[in-house]
Amino acid sequence: MAVARVTEITASSPKGFKEAIDEGFQRASKTLRGITGLEVEKLTAHVEKGKIAEYRARMKVTFILED
Repeated sequence: MAVARVTEITASSPKGFKEAIDEGFQRASKTLRGITGLEVEKLTAHVEKGKIAEYRARMKVTFILED
């Protein structure tokens, strides 16, 4: 039987939402082992001077706890 944990992260990118999601997943992969899923909860953007300056993704990452 496995026990999983869910942690919430937020990542950003000046390029787009996909890049923000990829950045968040890559960063989480550096410290979390056993990632089994990723749920994108919310996409937002920071606007400066009438233009999108930063794309943001809030995600829940699921990973299996080690024994």
